[in-house]
Amino acid sequence: MSLHVRFHEVVKDYGPVRVLHGVSFELAAGRLVGLLGENGAGKSTLMKILCGYETLSAGGFEVDGAARHFKSSRDAEDAGIVLIHQEFNLADDLTVSQNIFLGREPRRGLLLDEAHMRGVTREVLQQVGLEVDPETRVRDLMVAEKQLVEIAKALARQARLLVMDEPTATLTPTEAQRLFEVIARLRGQGVTIVYISHKLDEVERVSDEIVVMRDGRFVAHGPTAEHSRQQMANLMVGRELSDMFPPRKPPPPAEPLLSARHLSVPGWARDVSFDVRPGEILGFAGLVGAGRTELFEALLGLRPVSAGEVRLGGQVVRFRNPREAARAGMTYLSEDRKGRGLHTRMSLQENLTLMDLDRHARPWLDPQSERRALAQAVTDFGIRARTLDAAAGSLSGGNQQKLAMAKVLQPDPRVVVLDEPTRGVDVGAKRDIYFLVQRLAAEGRAVVVISSELMELIGLCHRVVVMRAGAVQATLDSDHLTEEELIAHATGTH
Repeated sequence: MSLHVRFHEVVKDYGPVRVLHGVSFELAAGRLVGLLGENGAGKSTLMKILCGYETLSAGGFEVDGAARHFKSSRDAEDAGIVLIHQEFNLADDLTVSQNIFLGREPRRGLLLDEAHMRGVTREVLQQVGLEVDPETRVRDLMVAEKQLVEIAKALARQARLLVMDEPTATLTPTEAQRLFEVIARLRGQGVTIVYISHKLDEVERVSDEIVVMRDGRFVAHGPTAEHSRQQMANLMVGRELSDMFPPRKPPPPAEPLLSARHLSVPGWARDVSFDVRPGEILGFAGLVGAGRTELFEALLGLRPVSAGEVRLGGQVVRFRNPREAARAGMTYLSEDRKGRGLHTRMSLQENLTLMDLDRHARPWLDPQSERRALAQAVTDFGIRARTLDAAAGSLSGGNQQKLAMAKVLQPDPRVVVLDEPTRGVDVGAKRDIYFLVQRLAAEGRAVVVISSELMELIGLCHRVVVMRAGAVQATLDSDHLTEEELIAHATGTH
């Protein structure tokens, strides 16, 4: 059932740029391997080569002792090797059954054998614990259900080696737990699994062994039990990360910069009150659906407010749109950096200029001076890019997130709201972002951090507001911030 894979001196070039430098290691049959590395480490590229989506430049790999070279993903799937992409590869307008057999539809004469497709679909859905009708349209499924459909599709194709790329990126803790149970069942059936994730707690929990890559090179391979999360992080970035979070400096006594009283957002939040002072980092915790993002979208004018009052700098405000809020001194970094945060096809310079609200009032600023100012912003935020003319979409996830932060800070706001600021960001870039957040607070800004990563809130924030089902359950100061406390309030078990 299981597959054994050996990579030997794998090289991958994109034109003059080498992204894999002679990578060699083995994937043992029937094991769950956590594949670790920062964005740009080459781990996804290597797996795409294995799964037939990319071609080798040099070197090779063996599957069960035989040299292989897959010309397409279909060739790899025929050999039992399936990649589940981070971005779902499903057709929303088709049914679950049609998606599972897409491109491999069985026929009875000239017609599709739909009865057989439905039967097999029921079997594989049962294996992953998903109780939906095979005729359900994929667009009607929740994100977690789509993830399970992807796994069911792999099982229908007789997967013997399954590569999962950031499988819990958009799942709630409860949904992730369900996924872990499915993974454990697959491992019990002998499926070899490669688990790519930046969430080291998950890797520690589910994997038998880890492989670490850095800058397109193999770094380490060994039993998970022999590596702490700290050691994993150090291997990934090539330096000690014991100072992952900056020192937490108490905010000075001051009146709140932003305050809400008895705020209600129809369908999402009710009777929410909070304050955040200059120099303070205020966190918002809660499960997906708790209403955190929707609350702040309402503050920015993106959703209606049915009751309550918001004050910015002591003045009552009611914004009609984010641009109006930005002009008043409050900016928002969306959790969806590609959909709402950045124009990925535009250059760095175009992205940064778009958020400069006062640009029209400075006609004397010549293009050369403007470019120098933008270059300084890139330097200040530690954005790694070849040129300001590079497309934002060409940057790594961490550098895209830094660019998005630089963009929302162009108007020099007094209040900054960061929604999932490190989602999809590797551990090295996370540290950079944490220090950027601390710098914003040290400059006297009020900072709000909405995050699903509990350790992020614990390590970064002065206080954390915990929401559940649209209501505030507790506001905890730094002396009472523990994972247990946050989870208990978020789930209503306190």
